[in-house]
Amino acid sequence: MDSPSSKKSNSLHYDIVIVGAGPVGLMLSTCLARWGYKIKHIDNRAEPTPTGRADGIQPRSLDLLRNMGLKSTIMAHKPARVFEVAFWDPPHDGKGIVRTGTWASCPSFIDARYPFTTLLHQGRIERVFISDLAKNGVQIQRPWTIKGFESNDISNPEYPVEVYLEHIDGTRQETVRAKYLFSGEGARSSVRDQLGIKITHKDPISHVWGVIDGVVKTDFPDIKMKCTIHSQHGSVMVIPREDNMVRLYIQIASSTDADWSPRKTATAEEVQASAKRIFDPYLIEWERVEWYSVYPIGQGISDKYTIDHRVFLGGDACHTHSPKAGQGMNTAFLDALNLAWKLHAVEAGFADRAILTTYEPERKDVAETLLSFDNKYAKLFSQRPPAAKEVQAASEETSAQIEDNEFVRTFKEACEFTSGYGVAYKPNALNWSPTHSAKSPLIHPKETKLRTGRIMINADVTRVVDANLVHLEQEVPLNGSFRIYIFAGRPSVTSKALKDFAFHLGNKKSFYGSYLRPDIDSVSHHEKHNPHSFFFTLCTVFAARRDQVEILRDVPNPLARYRDHVYADDRWDRRVPDAEAAAHAKMGLDQERGGIVVVRPDGYVGIVTSLVEGSGTVDALNEYFGAFTTKKLGEAVAQL
Repeated sequence: MDSPSSKKSNSLHYDIVIVGAGPVGLMLSTCLARWGYKIKHIDNRAEPTPTGRADGIQPRSLDLLRNMGLKSTIMAHKPARVFEVAFWDPPHDGKGIVRTGTWASCPSFIDARYPFTTLLHQGRIERVFISDLAKNGVQIQRPWTIKGFESNDISNPEYPVEVYLEHIDGTRQETVRAKYLFSGEGARSSVRDQLGIKITHKDPISHVWGVIDGVVKTDFPDIKMKCTIHSQHGSVMVIPREDNMVRLYIQIASSTDADWSPRKTATAEEVQASAKRIFDPYLIEWERVEWYSVYPIGQGISDKYTIDHRVFLGGDACHTHSPKAGQGMNTAFLDALNLAWKLHAVEAGFADRAILTTYEPERKDVAETLLSFDNKYAKLFSQRPPAAKEVQAASEETSAQIEDNEFVRTFKEACEFTSGYGVAYKPNALNWSPTHSAKSPLIHPKETKLRTGRIMINADVTRVVDANLVHLEQEVPLNGSFRIYIFAGRPSVTSKALKDFAFHLGNKKSFYGSYLRPDIDSVSHHEKHNPHSFFFTLCTVFAARRDQVEILRDVPNPLARYRDHVYADDRWDRRVPDAEAAAHAKMGLDQERGGIVVVRPDGYVGIVTSLVEGSGTVDALNEYFGAFTTKKLGEAVAQL
């Protein structure tokens, strides 16, 4: 689609300037580049991350990368995949270490497509994004830095942000204007400093850790697993990596030490010697060391993510924490995704600017939860171990759960959150609640299992046009559109309701009819996802076998135009073994009468309604969308 940048071709004017080409900057840039925006993207490094840094991709992030078409490229690097975490502690006699239990990295109570953590060097992940950006005409300008900026909506309402850029050697400068400025600079964000935004720390730094990446020779049996090891000599976390590498996090100093200093350091050789003592009686030697660093653990969060909703912060510029929970890159991805689709909705003329005010509360709340968990996790990991029998009790499925030691209990409770599936956005205009301005009694039928502000539940269905088994939540790519899932129940029961829904959807004043493509008459016959509107993709799911569904007979227009998004809910699911229509059942929707599920462009449920005869269902959705769209919805009766 034409982005707003096409209105002005001046080479010094951009839709957005992005500073920093780490995970958060690259995700934001990739989304906006795909949606047609003009981007100036700089980074102060001469090349992508060469070694070290973040490496963990959690299950929800892998879903996102697949939805973007990037997962297969990342998996081609053959990353390590962690399905279980092993706990090692001193035995009863206190000498050496023994395995005291294991726990699934992403337990089966979480309905994950990819129930494992993927571990791959950050530089390789960055290059996947950089390659995708190049396809959309965006190059990272290196090594350049930001020297300052001014933001003034009054003097230049169209391009209110003036940004001053400089080559890292000081020989060249540029001044550009942009609609938005984004800092993905990391913990030392100069943009945050210029805005005068403070970082609030949860606790004073109380532990110093060393991290070492390399190839080791060892007889330790779980070197290919993620492990937490407590011994009388200290603590280690083991993280398997690609190319036979392993990462070790090793505690160097604690505030309980007599000679404690948060600036304490150690050489790679000293950390290796410490690791050898902790691993005893197992032997460990390094064939080579690829990367080594020492850092103090400090949990901090930015007081604000933006001040004027023109200049934004994301990723480590907003929140810093220990890397051991494997959340840094994942939180960065979701910061960027949350902001990207909202900027797009505003700049493309669909949503009021007010939706940009939801970025900070939604993402800051997630960061607060992360930091609370990380603070507790880091403290527990740094403490001396509990008795082995306590950890054994925690790993066994017995009534002895009361014997859980605090570390393992924290780990278990946090699994949903750390996997990414526990993210819960609170009520606002986008996430319906009883306080929302949309008041139709059809909204949020009481039997639904879907929760607004949470990720949509996974479901397998059969695509009618080609009989393929597909993952329903993956069928609409990350295209900036709201996903409207029409769970149509049994065709014999809902035929009239479905026709009425389609009829009122075609009203020129409906949420759908109000936002049609300007080129709708010339759209390719092969356009699958956005034949009518850039802001909506429609999916129809029948509670019937595929051979019972006939698109021409059962699916009224405009739903029938989305022929590649008509599905039969005829796949068995072990989570609802007795259901005839498993996808309907998993969502908690009536298998006879169905219902409507609206999913935000980032995959989170916005609203659920009943599917009824008459105009009620579309009226309810008009109320919901009307809370944040630029046009007044409803009332008119003229048809498309």
